[in-house]
Amino acid sequence: MSSEQTPSTAPAPAGLRPRRLTYAAGLAALEGLALLVGGVWMLVLGLTGQPADRQQAVTGGVTLAVLALLPLLAARGLLGRRGWSRGPAVITQLLALPVAYNLLQSDSVAIPAGIVLAVVAVTALVLLLNPETTRALGIRGPGNAGK
Repeated sequence: MSSEQTPSTAPAPAGLRPRRLTYAAGLAALEGLALLVGGVWMLVLGLTGQPADRQQAVTGGVTLAVLALLPLLAARGLLGRRGWSRGPAVITQLLALPVAYNLLQSDSVAIPAGIVLAVVAVTALVLLLNPETTRALGIRGPGNAGK
């Protein structure tokens, strides 16, 4: 293999972490914590309450708790300026947008939650795709692999 085909494992450039990156990590962590709290809440209600379907409540709670790992790990990676962490963080935001849309379509108190989720997801996407964030994570665009 030539050196052009070998992936670079060079660390991200040294220096201070940009505020945009810190804010993006904070938003990802916030989403992860919200998923974890929601999952634990569903699990506890499924085990102690009287849900219509106990198995579905427990499964939903465990699923949400496990899904919380993605944004939490991404947030930790973003704080550590790891290039791999932007992918899971962006995926989390892209998955949050349809959820926010569904919450906005409801006729209940879920509408404010949908608004908040949409604002957080769009804000995090803007922060994650910002060129300053990309540089801080050491991510090079197409055609810049040799630079």
